[in-house]
Amino acid sequence: MPVLVLVLAVSAAFCLGIGFVLQQNAARHAPLGDFLTPRLLLDLMRMPRWLAGIGFMVCGMVLGALALGKGEVSLVEPLLATNLLFALVLSRRQTRQPLGRQGWSGLLLLAGGVTAFIVAGQPRGGGAEAGPLRHWLIIGLMVGGALLLAALAKRSRLSAAPVLLAVAAGLLYGVQDALTRVSGQRFGAGGWAELFTGWQPYAVLLLGVTGLLLVQSAFETAPLRMSLPALTAAQPLAGIACGVGFLGDRLRTDTGALAWEAAGLAGIVVGVVLLGLHPAMPGSAAQDRDTHSSPV
Repeated sequence: MPVLVLVLAVSAAFCLGIGFVLQQNAARHAPLGDFLTPRLLLDLMRMPRWLAGIGFMVCGMVLGALALGKGEVSLVEPLLATNLLFALVLSRRQTRQPLGRQGWSGLLLLAGGVTAFIVAGQPRGGGAEAGPLRHWLIIGLMVGGALLLAALAKRSRLSAAPVLLAVAAGLLYGVQDALTRVSGQRFGAGGWAELFTGWQPYAVLLLGVTGLLLVQSAFETAPLRMSLPALTAAQPLAGIACGVGFLGDRLRTDTGALAWEAAGLAGIVVGVVLLGLHPAMPGSAAQDRDTHSSPV
């Protein structure tokens, strides 16, 4: 694995993790009437902490794009999932909660899962890219699934909505990462003219804004521990599906490698859930009000 890709991807994960915590700290104070409406983003723009979180997120996306330009989606996506480690570090500083058995178990599972998947799968490029039919089929399934989850979330409101919205955003961000790589390839082949004559950069922007609205709505209505694990688990799975499905990424497919790849992905998901549910993760505004109003 190229060292530069590792440094860029982990740096991107650091910025994303810090950005998510700052965004949720601000979004949990937004009016619930803004749920899943563009007005939510307009209200959040007035909050300095949210803007700082967006700044970190943009830095993370730029670093992630650079990593995707030099490495395969199937390699970069598991590394980006480590953003939850950095989110937990910042949250621990705020809540002063010890890691404990749950935190250490989640950390080891996430780190071990990322290592197992990369070592066993040995993600690499060079495969033939899929034709337009499979290309659009995979993108359609991801985007269609995200829209369906968002519609279900709008109906369920404050019950399962945060998890549904986070999964939907993760699916969109996974597709966005894949199209970011395609955009980088177009830019490398023909410069700005080649880049902006394709539909991919515009799709990247649209997916980014839509995903941002879904994530902020999830952050607004529930603790970070309910939304961030689902987001962090869904994004690499969607990105890997796109990378292998239509970008020509290749993984080892012998029986032993497939078993370790599956175990690695399972470790990533379980580790993400354990870390995301850790008590150090900040709560929602509603939870804070309940805590302050409850009798001692």
